[in-house]
Amino acid sequence: MSARTGILLVVSGPSGSGKTTLCRQLADSGEAHYSISCTTRAPRPGEENGKDYHFLTESDFQRRLAAGDFLEHALVHGNLYGSLKSEVVSHLQAGRDVVMDIDVQGADHIRNCGDSEIRRAFVDLFVMPTSEEELHERLSGRGTDSPEIIALRMSNALEEMRHWKLYAYLLLSSTREEDYAKFQALVTTERLRVSRFSPS
Repeated sequence: MSARTGILLVVSGPSGSGKTTLCRQLADSGEAHYSISCTTRAPRPGEENGKDYHFLTESDFQRRLAAGDFLEHALVHGNLYGSLKSEVVSHLQAGRDVVMDIDVQGADHIRNCGDSEIRRAFVDLFVMPTSEEELHERLSGRGTDSPEIIALRMSNALEEMRHWKLYAYLLLSSTREEDYAKFQALVTTERLRVSRFSPS
């Protein structure tokens, strides 16, 4: 048998669902490459360029979009977001798993991508809290956003949560430890798929 090809694990969920923490934890453990998204929004306190996001001006983003650098892109909360092909394709070809934390629009673009290599690697998971009350508590607990921003994120989150049935897997968030154990189990299962291997 030849070495398996990489998994492209696309993780979506509303703000406050814990999806970013799961993706970062998997990457920090050396289990996957974390695909850093580009965005035109301003950095939040503590966020670093090239670590949390590639923070771009709108003109830079549009230039890279015109050059065909993005695997997917979307307008979210009034800001542009996109995933660079360079953050994904070469890793998959080398047999490395890639984890992406993206919104439902971006996930849909990748899900319907015409590239057979991407489609073969694709696995999607939706993460969401068990209730609206839990979601609001998580969004308020950040302490970085104004009440107006929290209200906007809450409204957008509820709209986003309507899309969970489009995903192959659903994780109803509990504790960080339980969520990560389930997340790891999904990755392990997907690595065992026969379709990820080919005769040598």
